[in-house]
Amino acid sequence: MKKIINTPKAPAPIGPYNQAVLTGNTLYTSGQIALHPETMELVNEDIKTETKQVMENMKAVLEAADMSFNNVIKSSIFISDMNTFKQINEVYGSYFDEATAPARETVEVANLPKFVNVEISMIAVK
Repeated sequence: MKKIINTPKAPAPIGPYNQAVLTGNTLYTSGQIALHPETMELVNEDIKTETKQVMENMKAVLEAADMSFNNVIKSSIFISDMNTFKQINEVYGSYFDEATAPARETVEVANLPKFVNVEISMIAVK
């Protein structure tokens, strides 16, 4: 059985999807971009600010499922320019303990929704 996870503390879905789906003890999140949840405006003054908003959105989704970054077992990071990886990684890494950080892939893509610079999705387990 699946349970739909949605919270007003993260951006509302802008299509036919939900913020996350919990099945059993496993949470599958949709990709988060740097939309401010209250205004639905992009927060993208610079790549670090954009990444921080993405991670704060993801934090809200995890918390809505009674989880935290400690529960994350896999992250997928999609970026529009691999030259920004170091800055994205710095912000992303501040949300995890390096010794117990999740598995991860980082992929450069041609375009992302709303032409943002970074999108992150996660899988977490209770």
